[in-house]
Amino acid sequence: MPFKPEIEKIILGDSYQMTSKRLNNLWKRLNRDPTMKFLYSEFLREYKNRNHMEEITKCNHSNDVGIFLPHQGVLSPSSITAKLRVVIDASAKTTTVYSLNDLLCAGGVVQEDLFSIFTRFRKHQYAFTADISKMFRQIEINPSQRKYLKLLWKERPEENIKVFALKTVTYSQLVLPS
Repeated sequence: MPFKPEIEKIILGDSYQMTSKRLNNLWKRLNRDPTMKFLYSEFLREYKNRNHMEEITKCNHSNDVGIFLPHQGVLSPSSITAKLRVVIDASAKTTTVYSLNDLLCAGGVVQEDLFSIFTRFRKHQYAFTADISKMFRQIEINPSQRKYLKLLWKERPEENIKVFALKTVTYSQLVLPS
């Protein structure tokens, strides 16, 4: 991830407490909606099974450098591809008022303007389109930077919270091209 040069001087503060509170609030919502609960658990299970995140068993959150990122679900019942998307909040602030997005250099615009795209598309007799499945989740994060991409999760509300580190890029990061 392209961090701003001043990251070495920044004291990050705590993000665990806020993230665990948001996880508990999420569980209140999931308990009211069994469908969302099932889809949410399946989404994170798939993340883990595809090796896009890993459990961190030795994590001392009180003196651990890094950021815990809260997440929430967005239901789209009319969607064909995904009924639920888990959105990771990279703008959530730590106790020292920094977020992951504050620490990253902004990604640039890499897509041409639509007029140029359509003009070029119409130039030829045949055109092909393609879609890369879970495109950004194919980009692996450097292991030394995964401490900035920690999630909290538990399969059931009564379980202990587990810590996970994302191993791939998420949609909510500022560095992604638009």
